[in-house]
Amino acid sequence: MPVGRQLPSSAQTSRLWSSGGAHLWPSGGTSAADSHPRGHLVYAASGILSVHTERGTSIVPADRVAWTPARFTHYHRAHSRTDMWIQFLPASLARLVPGHPAVFLVSGLAREVLLTLTGPRKYDHGARELDRAARSRLGRVLVDELREAHEQPLQLPEPRDDRLRAIAQLLYNEPGNNTSLAELGRATGASGRTLSRLLHDELGLTFYQWRTQLRIYHALVLLADGYDTTRVAYACGWANPSSFIAAFTSVIGTTPGRYRAGHQQGASP
Repeated sequence: MPVGRQLPSSAQTSRLWSSGGAHLWPSGGTSAADSHPRGHLVYAASGILSVHTERGTSIVPADRVAWTPARFTHYHRAHSRTDMWIQFLPASLARLVPGHPAVFLVSGLAREVLLTLTGPRKYDHGARELDRAARSRLGRVLVDELREAHEQPLQLPEPRDDRLRAIAQLLYNEPGNNTSLAELGRATGASGRTLSRLLHDELGLTFYQWRTQLRIYHALVLLADGYDTTRVAYACGWANPSSFIAAFTSVIGTTPGRYRAGHQQGASP
């Protein structure tokens, strides 16, 4: 887990420039809904972000980078104190990455390129600015690294059907709810079979896959807030910590305990 690089303590909480920006968010900080003519990458040097679009919600731990294509209405939310960096991509590079919101595991090289493109040169008048050719070369390296990375299953899609949306809202509020899909359907006037078909048609997921992704989303937020593995496991609906650790590791690539320890290290000034 990377050690966080934060804006100087005397700096403003937000700085913007033509190619990107930097924001130091308190826990719960939320941006206004917006859209841009260029797609952009967001990276949390420390903390944890969620990116919300009409397609759903992406959760962005401190070792991931989220991509939002051009003209997608979106907003960001910080879960814990978060050091967020933004890099816009020109159309010539944006066409090489997906046309939908996505989350990537960020390599060490990609992280350093992002931090170079959005680092002190942008807000410290005493630092030498990169010339246009250097920025262009670094941008190509960054996109090449993203194309080599695998998309992460950290995009929680938003259903369109009203019955699925009602169930989604219930599970967002109560991620530990273990009610079966058939029982949830009775409250919305649909059978479990109908809801399963809708989930497959709209989201390409089974109910188990969808609920697991939602629970991992909540688990990341709770771990970022300092809760231990056992408490998070039960709060998010797993029968025991071992099952939670297995599910979390399969999605995130590390155990909850290691993720929590690394997150706390990365959040330190």
